[in-house]
Amino acid sequence: MNNPNIDDLLAPILKKDRRYTAEAYLFVREGLDHTVKRLDKPRHVSGRELLDGMREYALSEFGPVTKRVLGEWGIKECVDFGNIVFNLVSEGLLGKTDEDSIEDFIGGYDFHEAFIVPFRPKHPVACSISND
Repeated sequence: MNNPNIDDLLAPILKKDRRYTAEAYLFVREGLDHTVKRLDKPRHVSGRELLDGMREYALSEFGPVTKRVLGEWGIKECVDFGNIVFNLVSEGLLGKTDEDSIEDFIGGYDFHEAFIVPFRPKHPVACSISND
């Protein structure tokens, strides 16, 4: 019996929900792994913990173009991470507890503040033009 590859596993999800690309699902899976590795010992992470880990992982992977990359994959706000997680749960590719809810991902943080502001200069550079 052949083991399914990631494309086979994601195909039913991508067919049902066309908002997100396959890359978005792979990225969320990698972000979850990154988040769990940050813990003292492996355990289930909450939605809020995952959002923090996703932000950190995204910034480390894509730097100043993070918001643009995520947007191209269909991820424009925190609830999109939650939608992806719950799509993976519905296909049996991730687990959840009874306490987990899509509401954990609503209003987590503003993408502009999280992914653009950190790369803006802290102090604007003053320019002077000389007419010499």
